[in-house]
Amino acid sequence: MTEADPQRVLKVCLPVPLPNLFDYRHPREPAGIARGTRVLVPFGKRRLVGLVCGTAARSSLPMNRVLPVSKVLDDGEPLLNAEMMDLLDWCARYYKHAPGEVVFNALPPSLRRAPGELPPARLAYRLTADGEARLAEGSGRAPRQHELLSLLAQGYAGPDELREWHAAWTTVLSRVVEQGWVESGPAARPQPSPAPGPELTGEQQDALEAIGQDLNRYRCHLLDGITGSGKTEVYLRLIGRTLEAGRQALVLVPEIGLTPQLLRRFTERLGVAPSVYHSGLSGGERMATWADARSGHARVVLGTRSALFMPLPEPGLIIMDESHDASFKQQDGFRYAARDVAVKRASALGIPVVLGTATPSLETLHNAQQGRYGWQRLRQRATGAKAPRWAIQDLRQAPAPGGLAPPVHEAISERLAAGEQVLVFLNRRGYAPVLLCHDCGWHASCHRCDANMTWHRSDRSLVCHHCEYRQRVPTICPDCAADALQGAGEGTQQLEQLLSKRFPDYPLYRFDRDEISRKGAFEERYDEVRKGSACLLVGTQMLAKGHHFPAVTLVVVVNVDQALYSGDFRALERMGQLLVQVAGRAGRAERPGSVILQTHHPDHPLLERLLDEGYESFAGALLEDRRMAALPPFSYQAVLRAEANRRQPVQAFLDQAAGLFRHRQVTAHGPYPALMERKGGRLRWYLLLQGGSRSALQAALENWLPHVRSLPSARQVRWSLDVDPQDF
Repeated sequence: MTEADPQRVLKVCLPVPLPNLFDYRHPREPAGIARGTRVLVPFGKRRLVGLVCGTAARSSLPMNRVLPVSKVLDDGEPLLNAEMMDLLDWCARYYKHAPGEVVFNALPPSLRRAPGELPPARLAYRLTADGEARLAEGSGRAPRQHELLSLLAQGYAGPDELREWHAAWTTVLSRVVEQGWVESGPAARPQPSPAPGPELTGEQQDALEAIGQDLNRYRCHLLDGITGSGKTEVYLRLIGRTLEAGRQALVLVPEIGLTPQLLRRFTERLGVAPSVYHSGLSGGERMATWADARSGHARVVLGTRSALFMPLPEPGLIIMDESHDASFKQQDGFRYAARDVAVKRASALGIPVVLGTATPSLETLHNAQQGRYGWQRLRQRATGAKAPRWAIQDLRQAPAPGGLAPPVHEAISERLAAGEQVLVFLNRRGYAPVLLCHDCGWHASCHRCDANMTWHRSDRSLVCHHCEYRQRVPTICPDCAADALQGAGEGTQQLEQLLSKRFPDYPLYRFDRDEISRKGAFEERYDEVRKGSACLLVGTQMLAKGHHFPAVTLVVVVNVDQALYSGDFRALERMGQLLVQVAGRAGRAERPGSVILQTHHPDHPLLERLLDEGYESFAGALLEDRRMAALPPFSYQAVLRAEANRRQPVQAFLDQAAGLFRHRQVTAHGPYPALMERKGGRLRWYLLLQGGSRSALQAALENWLPHVRSLPSARQVRWSLDVDPQDF
């Protein structure tokens, strides 16, 4: 054995924040350990689960120092196939993140540790000849067994059907199997039995045909449809065609709360229940969906951002609903943009990807304008309902005690009296955004963040919504001891209290993270609202994303003024998206809808443009501003972030990193403090890198990062790189 023996060295990635792969060897048959296979390896004093990312003829270490793997965890085929390994390798290189953390991000939690194993293949059960004879004899003294035999006489049944039949199905099944009356076999894949859908509008039909002609090849399509225009119906028709072709579909949504209603609708229409994957599921549930997708048993997978890395042996279509949503960008750890990775994956697979939204991100819109993406527009509501009418409530002209001006109260009263529903939107939970002393001006601020603490009146607490620090509300002012503490501003709890007193005869449902924390709570309230009785809904952006409330005819937007003059260049884009999305909840059925926007800045030119000319015109103006300022999508950015308990080491590290940066096409700016410099007790600064081409930025980062890692000051701070940042 020599150091140059072919395939002798295994290149293994481990779930550690280091940028390299690690060399190990298999003493018997290294060539037999395929890429994508999990192995158990020694690492320092620990043993870690790793994943083989390749092989090499030699190691940079002497072979006597290259340790052997302790155990191969995946027998037979590798856990991840070549397509997924290539995608993860691209992600690690593009986002400049530790390859082990990238790879293990794609696995369900139970497979990230030993001895995690894939669940056994799904089985189904049917009667044997002896079982048919026993069934003919009648129930006798075992009626439950006879029921089960009768059920299986209709054909194969799997665990899901048996679970629906009876809670004690496993006990009964084991008895009839012992008797030889029932046998098991591999479960057949679910066969769709689609139900007919509504007649398509002309726009929907055009979009369906334009995307449908690309079902056997790669093409990215922007499905740009106003709220209520029937984007979901187009999704369903495309998924139906994909299933008919014997291929799988992956549907991504931004919020866990969107999955129940989509799940019901997809199941009813497609005749096959989608498999669901998101962080709110138990480890066992996530493992089951992952395994079903990998085996091909799951024909439709519905999930949030993490479902993007689901293994699909027969991929046919990727759909990203609400593709503009900021939650599709991972903001910590492995900071990937799911929209971009979805496009990359679809390209590698040779399948179409559909980006559906009523408010495309400026990057997506720019790609569509340049012809890189197909662009299908839906500008009419599928039900024929008219778009909601906008009205401005100028807060300079009317006081708004509790957050709502008197004319708004009158408008709400009229709609409720007519038996309709009203949605009041405020993207700020809690009772009041700040508690202050009327006498001396003291206000409750977080000692760990540059932020005020939000007053939660229901449990008499002050909560920092940035670091989650909590404390009890003081009874008197901590500074002057006056009994003059009061809230300033409004939160959803205060609106709930105000509206409950003002309209005591109508149910009120609050939707925010404080209220909708229990599993199933959102679905319960959603179902109550869907009954259509007159009621009030108060909530945050949780209500703005894709929900269908047919009886809502009035939407009140309490205030969005903060975004009009934010220091974040993306704030206006997000404000426009949020306004259009929440306004789209109004008038989706036969009754016309209207939206009242309260603001102190009714004359803001971009706000006027949004309300008068619509989102596409508004986004066009923002794109022109971005072009003139050379901001994305007309440039490409990366951010080197650093944080520590003190400012000095952060600034020293970033100054030194900036001094090492040399590239003619990419410029380093800063360092600058984050928009919120102190968060969770740590000081946060960043260095902005910007260039005119993606390739130039990638080349600059590739050359620069090894020098950054070697800085002694890098060990005194917590630092990370964010490619294509969305948040400052």
